[in-house]
Amino acid sequence: MKTILRIALFAALLATMTGCDAFNSLTKSRSQTSLGSPYELIVVCPQQEWTGELGDTLRAVFTAPIPYLNQTEPLFDILRVNERGFTDMVIKHRNILKVIKDPALAEAGVTVQYNVKAEPQIVLTLQGPNDKSLTAFLSANRENIVHVLEKAERDRAVKYAEKYNEQNIRQAIKDTFGVDMTVPKGYVLATNDKDFLWARYEYPSASQGFFIYSYPYKGKESLSPGALLAARNKFAARIPGPSDGSYMTTSDVIEPDYRMFRMEGRLWCEMRGFWDVHGDFMGGPFVSYTTVDTATNRVFTLDCYIYSPKNHKRNYMRGVEHLLYLVKFPPQAQQQ
Repeated sequence: MKTILRIALFAALLATMTGCDAFNSLTKSRSQTSLGSPYELIVVCPQQEWTGELGDTLRAVFTAPIPYLNQTEPLFDILRVNERGFTDMVIKHRNILKVIKDPALAEAGVTVQYNVKAEPQIVLTLQGPNDKSLTAFLSANRENIVHVLEKAERDRAVKYAEKYNEQNIRQAIKDTFGVDMTVPKGYVLATNDKDFLWARYEYPSASQGFFIYSYPYKGKESLSPGALLAARNKFAARIPGPSDGSYMTTSDVIEPDYRMFRMEGRLWCEMRGFWDVHGDFMGGPFVSYTTVDTATNRVFTLDCYIYSPKNHKRNYMRGVEHLLYLVKFPPQAQQQ
């Protein structure tokens, strides 16, 4: 069923505007499967707007480079069509952004609808009285709009994992760490020790992997960047490289990025950077998520990495980033 959310200016929701005939041409979902690849975005925009300042802003927002990848890759792959080309299979795409200029409107805004012509699907309509107002609104709300699209992709991945998953790895994580984590189908358990678990997903020319480790919490210093980096290198060394004596470590060429955030009331520390193999020539991006399990007074870290020397890395990286949203601590372990 069609759902409308709001994003207000300077807030986390999209501001809802009155619909128009062009937008209402999209009807309710008929349960058809949506088309397109992950992080691919159809932009329905007139030629004049696309070649002007508004088009430049659209490209700047949605094709901005993703940090901490080995090469430059955009947030989204944009496919632009005009209103005449917005027919047939295009209207069933998984991600759609429509741009509508209507002088009758008082101000610019954006609407969000889900599963309009297919499922799963998200349709955003950016509309305003003129190019200037559209450009200004897009610039002011770029983070919120990108967040809504990224969340739609993440929710699809989480829903798929909840339906198709590896129960044996899920049980191993629960037995070892007391945490419920749904693991997407395709991962294979590589190592399972009392304080360390490693699983990987191997493709013909790439791989995704994660390892979980736990150790005693000794106060706030345990969550400092230096302490987390030391812990990462200690446990990553348990992942062997391709040659004898080689092992994973953190690259010191670029200092990892560190930030703290809350999700569902729990404090997490994120570290993002690059990994290397000591004693061999391999590497790629990683992201780790660390919290404190207050029920056991232990540090819990989910460390995710990818290896894709010949392919683009964005979608592989997004895939391991989604793993955090599959982790659930028991209610009694929730951080106050």
